[in-house]
Amino acid sequence: MSFLQCIASHPDTRMPFISAQMPIYVYPLLNTRFNSKPFEYLRLASVGVIGALVKVATFIVQKILLDDVGLQYVCASAERFTAVVRGFRNMLAYLAEKHSPRLFKRIIRCYLCLSEDPRRGGDALRRLLPTMLTDGTFTSYIHDDPTTRAWVQQLLEKVGVNRVPGVGGELDRLMNNMRI
Repeated sequence: MSFLQCIASHPDTRMPFISAQMPIYVYPLLNTRFNSKPFEYLRLASVGVIGALVKVATFIVQKILLDDVGLQYVCASAERFTAVVRGFRNMLAYLAEKHSPRLFKRIIRCYLCLSEDPRRGGDALRRLLPTMLTDGTFTSYIHDDPTTRAWVQQLLEKVGVNRVPGVGGELDRLMNNMRI
């Protein structure tokens, strides 16, 4: 299984891996009802393969959003915009359980790109932004990374997120103590 994870994460083999629809073969391993140790290890390795593909997908979405035409396409309809933001929210929920600062950084960069859209970047994004970004869930991700910390701060300022007292206090303290 670690071999499949290497194939899924390597730039030369990633796209053929996806084209061969290999993730379809990994999914049943996640869905097994057996709970013995070997099956748990197999499930864990399967999640690693899928995680490698999620990182690729996020990188691709980031590249699309960094392009003006791609950003306009994603933000052209409320349904598209909401679907992308919902996907990022789900990925953040995953990251709350699994530690991946690089993936978190890409997601924040994608949110920042979305915040650039004049129609949906403000109010719509403010309503859809997960509270996990202000409640201290990801404090460890930004503690030692000044770039990500600056991006989170910029994102929150751009969308005008008003933090409720008691919510995000840890993040507020961290941001105030570590101003760039």
